[in-house]
Amino acid sequence: MKRKMEKTAKVVNIYTESNPNPNSLKFVANFMLMPEGVSRDYPSISDTENAPLAKALFENFAFIKGVFYMSNFITIIKDETIDWFEIKSQVQQFIKEWLQAEKSLLNEEITDNIDAGLTGHDTEAKIKGVLEEYIKPAVEMDGGAIKLASYNEGVVTVTLQGSCSGCPSSTITLKNGIENLLKRMIPEVREVVAEEG
Repeated sequence: MKRKMEKTAKVVNIYTESNPNPNSLKFVANFMLMPEGVSRDYPSISDTENAPLAKALFENFAFIKGVFYMSNFITIIKDETIDWFEIKSQVQQFIKEWLQAEKSLLNEEITDNIDAGLTGHDTEAKIKGVLEEYIKPAVEMDGGAIKLASYNEGVVTVTLQGSCSGCPSSTITLKNGIENLLKRMIPEVREVVAEEG
């Protein structure tokens, strides 16, 4: 007698973590959503062509102003006119049901051109090393990401994504934290500026 194999439902747990940006919240899953070091930022619905979950979030929740995927979390950026306590559980349930149904996060092959456009000078390599070792882990804990965009004559340009994008305290963090650390560790660095990604 043959027994039919029943597919067991995927166990999905989602919890939330706040971060310094009051308009963003991390929705953390109990498993990896993206490969190590890879992130995707969707600041508007027009950017979600290859991101079905991000697109569905924008379509179902008018207050969503940005979606960011990384590691085992999704950071949602909301409109400042609504409070998280009014909407958090709805968004959490939506993400949980999507993941339980094993629907796609992305409709693209996952590659990350983290070094695209960089020339490979020693100073750039040092900057990237400091960002990776000292700055990136803290930024990721807050639901965001930081990438080196360029280095030119002492000026480091970084891209801020996720909860860091538009965060009221990101300028302070950039100047008092990141810039000071890079200047101290790499004497060639004179200034750090951000471009929004």
